[in-house]
This record gives sequence, structure tokens and C-alpha cells, in this order.
Amino acid sequence: MKKLLLISLTLLSFIFAGCSKKTNGKSIAVFVPGIIDGSPTYEKLARGVTNAVNEYNQSADEKNQVNLFIMEAGTNQAEWSSKITALAAEAQYDLIISSNPSLPDLVEPVIKQFPSQKFILLDATREGNQNIHTVCYDQAQQGYLAGFIGGLMTKTGKLALISAQEYPVMNEIIFPSFEKGAKAAKANASVDFRIVGNWYDATKGAEIADALAKNNVDVILPVCGGASQGVISSAVNNKIYISWFDDSGFKRAPGTIIGSSVTLQDKMAEIVTKDYLAGKTPWGTAKMVGMQEGFIKFIQDDPLYEATVPAEKRKVMAEIIEKLSNGSLKIN
Repeated sequence: MKKLLLISLTLLSFIFAGCSKKTNGKSIAVFVPGIIDGSPTYEKLARGVTNAVNEYNQSADEKNQVNLFIMEAGTNQAEWSSKITALAAEAQYDLIISSNPSLPDLVEPVIKQFPSQKFILLDATREGNQNIHTVCYDQAQQGYLAGFIGGLMTKTGKLALISAQEYPVMNEIIFPSFEKGAKAAKANASVDFRIVGNWYDATKGAEIADALAKNNVDVILPVCGGASQGVISSAVNNKIYISWFDDSGFKRAPGTIIGSSVTLQDKMAEIVTKDYLAGKTPWGTAKMVGMQEGFIKFIQDDPLYEATVPAEKRKVMAEIIEKLSNGSLKIN
């Protein structure tokens, strides 16, 4: 399915980018800071924007069709700044949509060079710049849920988070919340923190997970892009558990994945695109959404979740989810 999605999105981007016929409609570029294939966050980003543009174009006349281009910037983060600058320099796109916590710092210098360029950035926060609108997910909730299911399922009391790299959201929100959730479920739990160094090295991910397993860690949360595949392989081989992030991971390794705390990035990407096309974008503002708004959830109805996690622990998990959803449990 992922390969089919990638193919369809790539073809769609070429169709729109290659359209030489002038229109009065807007042009939108999706800047993917990485690659779509294997990245739930970017798959959802591209899908949500594409859905919104397709729906708009169905009712728009020929002269007002919206052009859409999807650009994959690759996994070398050092190149993202120059690539997004080059995209803006083309002066072809009324709006650039992207998703990554690092993007606000990258696009503000771009705006100084190209002051008419507008950006909508998901999974990021920046207020006060009238060329930027951001939407951030409450990743404290997401990390807490991932940690809590890990705390319920660990036998050794040792958990770990493997991150692609250190960055403010990881260091200040995701990891502390993961640790807090684990200790809320199992008071004497200990939580390790390891770094891959990039978002793609599955071999390095497996090596780190193997080392953790030898140290009796039996639950790992990988937040490391393509390197997560190596972490999963190690977990299967070492018969330890994985708590998954951002999308439903159960089918990746049945019996190994114990929980999936997900963001509805595709839904948000579709909403912000539709708002933009309707002239409703609140420029200069930053929005935070979480479980109460319906953009973060913990999947409870997957048969593989039910088969892997005992009923009494699923019941405890359901109670925590309800408290976070109705606001009666505050993490911070």
C-alpha cells in the first residue's frame, strides 16, 4: 500500500507540476523534509493536501484549478534549508506546506528573502510571523500514552526510547512524557534514551536495540524514521516489545507491537489546505491540538492489539485514554 501511495502521489505531483497551461488558480507545494515511503508523518501530509486539492478542483472551473507539486527533500537535513529556499525562489507557489519541528527556523530566513511566500507548517510551533501558520500536536499526550502501555507491559521494568536525533520537542516533550507515562504505569520503571544520528540507518537502529535488549530492556519506543525498521527487526529477534508512534504499527510486527499512539496528520493537512483555499488561514498564529480535539488517539480496536495486550491491561489503558480525552488527567 505504501508503494502504491508513493507512486500515486508522485504521479500526481508530476501531473500538476508539468501542467504548462496558465490558470488563475493557486499553486501549492508540499515540501517533504525526508521521503514519503516508510514515513507515516509524510505519507499523511501528502495524502491530506492531495485530498483537499482534488476536492477543490472537482468543483472549480478550468481556469481556477489549483496546481499541486510534491517535493521530497531527502534525509540529509543539512540540505533542507537550501532546497526549501530554492523552492521559494521559483516564485511559482502561493503556499508551501510542510511538517517538521525544525521548519520554522528554516523558513524565517526564506521569508526575509521572499517576503510574499506563505507557509503552513504542521508538527511545529511559531507565532507572530504573518507569513506562517503552524499547527502542533500535543506530543506530551502521545509520548505519555506510548510510555504508559510500555509500563503496563514491561516485565523487567526497563524501557528505552530510540530517537533519530536530539531536538527540542524530543528532549523537552516526547522523552520526558514517555518516561512519565512509563513510571505512572510501573513506579520503579527506568527509561533509557539512545540516538541513531539520522532518520534512515536501519542497521544502526538494530544495533542500538540489540544492545538495549542485552541490558534487559524489554520495551522500546522508536522515533527514528526509516531506522525504526531495524529496531523492529531487533525486537522480533530478541522477543521484546515495541510501542509505536504516529500511525498504526500493529501489522508491522504482530505480537511485537503493543500500542500505537497516532496523530491524525492527514485529517489536519486536509483541513488547513481547505482553510487556505477558502481564505480562512489565521496567519501569524500557532495552534495546539490533541486528544480532546480528536487529532491524537491511541488505537484500541485493532484485533492485533487485543491479541497482544491482556484484557486487564487494556482496561487500565482505556481508563487512562478516557481521562486524557476528557481533560481530567493533565500531564504537565
